[in-house]
Amino acid sequence: MRLLKTALVQQSCTADQEENISRSCEKIRLAASQGAQLIILQELHCSRYFCQTEDVTNFDLAVTIPGTRTQSFGLLAKELEIVLVISLFEKRAAGLYHNTAVVLEKDGTIAGTYRKMHIPDDPGYNEKFYFTPGDLGFTPIQTSLGKLGVLVCWDQWYPEAARLMALAGAEVLIYPTAIGHDQRDSQEEQKRQTAAWMTVQQGHAIANGIPTIAVNRVGYEADPTQTTAGINFWGNSFVAGCQGEILAQASADSEEVLCVNINLDQSEKVRQIWPFFRDRRIDQYQEISKRFRD
Repeated sequence: MRLLKTALVQQSCTADQEENISRSCEKIRLAASQGAQLIILQELHCSRYFCQTEDVTNFDLAVTIPGTRTQSFGLLAKELEIVLVISLFEKRAAGLYHNTAVVLEKDGTIAGTYRKMHIPDDPGYNEKFYFTPGDLGFTPIQTSLGKLGVLVCWDQWYPEAARLMALAGAEVLIYPTAIGHDQRDSQEEQKRQTAAWMTVQQGHAIANGIPTIAVNRVGYEADPTQTTAGINFWGNSFVAGCQGEILAQASADSEEVLCVNINLDQSEKVRQIWPFFRDRRIDQYQEISKRFRD
């Protein structure tokens, strides 16, 4: 049995980047002390979720990859002998930016990167202003712990992304995330949204027969312009097994380091009894690439 001890770092963020990074590092050390081999941080964990507003000064938050951020987190990964998934606002070139996940190996080197493919543009989530859609494809990142299918937040609503990662041999799906409630929504609507968010990702786990991990931020962040009521990030970071079962789940309102053992051998057993890949009608799916079947 191949057990992968994984830690999800669910954190709130302040306006002080160095404070955020320091607290993330403390939580990474805590997770490693508990035996975690793979540690995953949430989306854009170095800063507040700046996409609530369209402000060109926020481009100053972006960093190069490789750069000082990957170097410092890489040194920590090497010291603790862990595989670490971080999430950065990448400055690729002047005027060209991405929302990028970076996987750091146990020796501190960059095992691979993934640039967020699906970019939302909703009230409070003005990401199209900041991020160019990814161009690295849906390619798993090979690490010493296995093939990681790293995606980012809004990607988690798209079964095509999960399927393509699985078809390329990903052994686990990983979603660094920053999602929360509009304060103006009713309690009933907020519950429906959280349930839908979990259910769609559990569906990816089931349809592809692989474990799925979502690491969300937590806590309230105000809209600096006061145009909206701000976002209450709903936490609930979780791990689903390859039949959609919840293996572990964090709280909705607290910082947390959530550790869980993931059985990577379970996928083969589940795919033997639910052979969805075998029965796919790949000769009939040509129109899936259309925007809409008019």
